[in-house]
Amino acid sequence: MFPRQWWKNIILFIMFMFTHVSDAFVGVSIGTDMTNFPSASDVVAILKANGINHVRLYDADPRMLTALANTEIEVMVGVTNQEVLGIGQSPSTAASWVNKNVAAYMPETNITAIAVGSEVLTTIPNAAPVLVPAMNNLHRALVAAQLNFQVKVSSPQAMDIIPKYFPPSTATFNSSFNATMYQLLQFLKSTGSSYMVNAYPYYGYIQGGGIFPIDYALFRPLPASKQIVDSNTLFRYASMFDAMVDAVYYSMEALNFSGIPICVTETGWPWLGGANEPDAKVDNAKTYVNNLIRRVLNNSGTPSQPSIPVSAYIYELFNEDKRPGPISEKNWGMLFPNGTTVYPLTFRSSTAAVTNNSSADGMFCVAKPGADPNSLKNGLDWACGPGQANCSAIQEGQPCFEPNNIYNHSSYAYNDYFHRMRSSGGTCDFDGTAAMTTVNPSHGSCIYAGSANSNSNSNATQPPPFPLGPTSPDGQSSILQIPATTFLFPTIILLVLAQL
Repeated sequence: MFPRQWWKNIILFIMFMFTHVSDAFVGVSIGTDMTNFPSASDVVAILKANGINHVRLYDADPRMLTALANTEIEVMVGVTNQEVLGIGQSPSTAASWVNKNVAAYMPETNITAIAVGSEVLTTIPNAAPVLVPAMNNLHRALVAAQLNFQVKVSSPQAMDIIPKYFPPSTATFNSSFNATMYQLLQFLKSTGSSYMVNAYPYYGYIQGGGIFPIDYALFRPLPASKQIVDSNTLFRYASMFDAMVDAVYYSMEALNFSGIPICVTETGWPWLGGANEPDAKVDNAKTYVNNLIRRVLNNSGTPSQPSIPVSAYIYELFNEDKRPGPISEKNWGMLFPNGTTVYPLTFRSSTAAVTNNSSADGMFCVAKPGADPNSLKNGLDWACGPGQANCSAIQEGQPCFEPNNIYNHSSYAYNDYFHRMRSSGGTCDFDGTAAMTTVNPSHGSCIYAGSANSNSNSNATQPPPFPLGPTSPDGQSSILQIPATTFLFPTIILLVLAQL
């Protein structure tokens, strides 16, 4: 007879096999190279309010990992480029990293992937010899911690590793990295992990010298005379994004690898640029990001791999004003730190819009427990006066008067101010006496702004009528069909686990 733990491991493996046949998702990367990065709890509140269920961290920040606990948000943690060398040279260093930054937070924090470095091969090519050893060492540490089925290891690479990606069918990896790429792909294949790539049609367009129309980069439909066709395969490409992903598939095929899924770990469009960056503007960023979301949620693959959906992480949640380089480099963020959107988004689903009026639904600005009562009184007076909050509900005899204390009244006034003024830059601070929360403070007939049944919600908008993914010859979307057994088997297995 197998020991009980062996049975549990076998059943967890079966669960993994079934539950990982899943739809594509859209996530967001969270960079921190900015002046006023919100608190970890505020970031999580913003994620939840916008329906963002997948995030990529560029490190393993303990504050973020703690704040993400019990949220069900799927988290990709990052090994920094500076850590790759030590982890690649020492299995014990890798084990310590996994124990400290992954095992210590699971299962409360839903960590599903480790990204080993960021564009290592093109930014620090001398680290190439230790990249795959680092991935192997981390994987072995996950095996030892019995987390290898839940957490996958990969390494995001730049599109630059493919010198020429159009036509996709002729794409190959830079030959100087062939030995490393072969080892990397071998690792991904044997561990069931995805190839991670940072793909930016923005750069493909501005560096293309006018070869491709901007509509092609923005997922806009092209007239028949301008459609992009791979002359070798006769595949039609509706977007540069699909062409880039297929270029990776063909590059892997050139090294005799197939069946490795691709995850786009960075993609986006800057919304502000300098005088010499005319295409970095709000309208283009809004078009690209919203069309990307719809294309991914279409759940279709690429022309060469129509049955394999492609997930993507949008770069990025907030602007990183400390990043060096041109103005556009600092302006990729979709949201401001106070939770308002730079432009309307369609994150919650393919048909529900997140706008400046609705992006903070489910978020509440309340007085901090333990804040000085005199400071709260000053904040209350300012919010109800110069701040133009509607404080009628906290007057005697009105729904929010009770409990009659400074904490309750300040919370209502702070929250009303925040929801009224956030679209014009209003924040939740009040000299450090306020904080964001996702816990709805409404009670009885006292309804706070941002509640599902308050009047702060906005109407949904409909997606455009054109398809955003490849289609089959009969005109139907090539969507991966997931059988009902995908959901039946995990349910049965969970019942069995409960009996062990």
